[in-house]
Parts: sequence; C-alpha cells; structure tokens
Amino acid sequence: MAKEKKAPRPKAETPKGFRDYFGEEVSERAEMLRVITGVYHHYGFDALESAAVETVQALGKFLPDVDRPNEGVFAWQEFDEEDKGDWLALRYDLTAPLARVYAQHRNDLPTPYRRYAMGPVWRNEKPGPGRYRQFYQCDADTVGTASVAADAEICAMLSDVLEKVGIPRGDYIVRVNNRKVLNGVLEAMGVSDAGQQADVLRTIDKFDKVGEAGVRQLLGKGRLDASGAYIDGVGLSDEQAEPVVQFLIAKGASNAETLENLRGAVGESAIGTEGINELEEIATLLEAQGYGADRIVIDPSVVRGLGYYTGPVYEAELTFDILDEKGRKRQFGSVAGGGRYDDLVKRFTGQAVPATGVSIGVDRLLAALREKGRIGGKAAGPVVVTVMDKARMAEYQGMVAELRGAGIRAEVYLGNPKSFGNQLKYADKRESPIAIIAGSDEAERGVVQIKDLILGAKIAENATHEEWKERPSQFEVPRGELVSKVREILSGQG
Repeated sequence: MAKEKKAPRPKAETPKGFRDYFGEEVSERAEMLRVITGVYHHYGFDALESAAVETVQALGKFLPDVDRPNEGVFAWQEFDEEDKGDWLALRYDLTAPLARVYAQHRNDLPTPYRRYAMGPVWRNEKPGPGRYRQFYQCDADTVGTASVAADAEICAMLSDVLEKVGIPRGDYIVRVNNRKVLNGVLEAMGVSDAGQQADVLRTIDKFDKVGEAGVRQLLGKGRLDASGAYIDGVGLSDEQAEPVVQFLIAKGASNAETLENLRGAVGESAIGTEGINELEEIATLLEAQGYGADRIVIDPSVVRGLGYYTGPVYEAELTFDILDEKGRKRQFGSVAGGGRYDDLVKRFTGQAVPATGVSIGVDRLLAALREKGRIGGKAAGPVVVTVMDKARMAEYQGMVAELRGAGIRAEVYLGNPKSFGNQLKYADKRESPIAIIAGSDEAERGVVQIKDLILGAKIAENATHEEWKERPSQFEVPRGELVSKVREILSGQG
C-alpha cells in the first residue's frame, strides 16, 4: 500500500506587497488617526464606517472583464449555480464607498453631508519599495454643495491637520489648482479630440520630471528620454502648445500674480475664466481666516488627479529635505490630496451631486514624522511583576491590579517561572522600565523589591563596581508604597 504523502507545510511569509506592523508602529498610527479625526470632528464632520467590501459595479472604476476581472482591485465572484453571482471587491479608496452610501441613504442624510472615514484600502498593483498593496487612508468629504467655500474649508482643515500631527509651518505647503482652468487651456489650444486631450493631460503630468523644455518637445514631435529612447509627441504646433506651457509656468510671486498669468493662458475661454474666479474666491476665503500663502497657495503645477476631479484640486506637500537610499537630498513630497468630484454620485442617481474632499496618506505622514525624528523612539514596555512562587499568583495579580488601577501599564510574567534569569530577559525584551520582585522572604517582611531596569542598563554600560554599589538600581520598599515608588521611578525615567 502506497504511503500517503503529507501535505507540505505552509511557508510563514507575508504575501508580496503586504507587511506586518508591530507594537509601537500600530500605536503611532492609532494616535495619528486620533489626532486627524479630532480635527475633522472639530470642523463639524461626522464619522462614517462603511464596508471594506463593495460590489465591483459600485466601485465603478474597475469593472470586471473577461480577461482580467480583478484588474486594479482584489475581486472575486460570489458562487452562483448559473455562474451569475455578483462580483465583489475590497475597496481601493474611501471615496467610491462614500458615493454609494450617499446615493443609498440620501433621503435620511442632511444636505450637505459632511463625513470623515478612516481605514485600510487595497490596490491590486505591482508592489515596490515603500509601495504596498494595503495602506491606510483618512478622508473628509462634503457632499451636496457646489460652493467653493467647501473647498476652501477642506484646504484650511488640511493645513490644521498637518500642524496638529507635528509638521510645523514652513515644512509643508498646500497647493491649489482647478481642473476648469485646464479645460480652458485645452479650449484655448483648440484641442477637442478626447484622445488628444488625454495625451495632453499625460504630458502635463510629466512637467515635474522633464521641465518646460521637455513638455514643449512632448507636445510637439517628441523627445529623447534619459535612456536614449525616443518618445513620440502629441503632434501639436508650437502655437497650440503655448497655452499649456503658460499654464504650467503661471506661478507668480503672489496669488494675484498667479491668477493674472492664468487669465492669459486661458484667453477667452468661459470655463477657464470660471475656474480662475473659483481659485480667486478660495484665496479670498482663506485669507479672511488667516491662512496666507505661507500655508496655502494657488499653484498650477498641481496636475495629478486632474483627469478625475471636476473643479478645485489640492495637494499637501512636505517641503523639507530627506536623504534617499543613495544619500542624495530630495524633498519628501506629497502626503495628501483631494479636490472636487461632481460626477461620482451621478453614476447611482442619474443626477449631478457636487462633492469635494481630501484623502491623507497616513502611512506616508507617519514616515515623514519618523524622518524628522518626531516619533519613532522606543516606547517603554509594561512594568513586569515577576513570579517567585507560583502558589502566590493571586498576590502577584493583586499587585498588577493596583498598578493598572493607578494608570500604570503592567503585567504578571505568565511564562515558566522556573528560571528567574529568563524572567528578567523577558522584561528586557519587552523594553520594560521596572521589574517587581516579591518572594516568600519579602512577603513575610511586608516589602517588595523594585528593580529599575533602565538605570540598571545604564550602570552596567559604564559604571565601575564601586559606582554600581553607590547607585543601586534595586530598591526595597514597604508593600503599601509599591504604586507610589513605581510612579516616582517612571517619572524620573521620563
């Protein structure tokens, strides 16, 4: 009889494009989310928690097809005997679910509806360095108003969020542009073909990489890239390309100068003029609230997302330098973006519903704060109550309950207590600041031993034996003074 083959053991490895988060990383993110949503709440936005799974039809952007039904998203088909089950997918952002929620519950929701949401989103894309398939977003949106006062408010709130989480003024800038201005530029160019418009948009998106000269070449016959490959151009004449170039270099020394330059780029275009007027109103509203150009500025170079947004678009960029993997200086870059999207809810209702909002990349913002050294230091672990006598476990649990009741993070050692040395090694691995020691001798005398593990480690590093004896890191105190002595030591360590 053939021997039955054993199933191979599964590999203990994280799937490609995903990662695990431990201890302090999780705590830092939770604290950041608390601060961000606190600002959102302060501005009058309400929380919404929608499902992580949506129908692919509701997501809309990534409809299933025969060849690759899960392109861009993680999707699967519900079982159905006739193979007609619904396609479902993990949400790829928090905005598409909002559109579905608003369309579904609009009769019960206030108008405008102001909501914030936070949580993980998933993208079925090729992973790379620092690019994961699961990441956190924290959004705030206003649905149901066409007033650009809502856009100005989002920009002000984004500025407040960055300062609240620890990015000081001068280390960030919120840049504002408007898709309508770009529409005016396309109109001034005489480009009406949808395919050619898409080519122009893609070229504009490369401005930060190839500069003015590169954009001119790509709008015309084409250019050689850094690798020597020839990139075909859009095929526009120099005269046709000029409004785009003027649009991209319109940033002036003040918002007023920038707006004037933009008026020259759009010419007589009505839609372009409308967009410029909206930018002017946003600048006026922000100035009235005390948000100057040192925090929020009109900037035509904000072009990402212009294919998606229908009006004002904004992006928060961190302006301080960091070193890349080769030791070269570069700016940290964008950590948040948003804008007006007046067509998303229309997919469900058939009626245009104006909306605007912002999405903050929480993981990138955390990385920025670590880069600046504002978070990321090792956090202290819990006070560890060691176990000298298993029969006295109830007493140890009583000690830890007192510590916790006083607001002190603490735990009883629950491993094998046979080796006291292993208990101290455990406390070291947990980054514990203090260990509590209480055997039968201490119990008879009504005392406990308190070991300052932080001080002990410092003494062990550089003190002589005589200095060690003069500065003992272990104290004996009456049992009734356990909490007060622990609190005193922790205060000193802090």
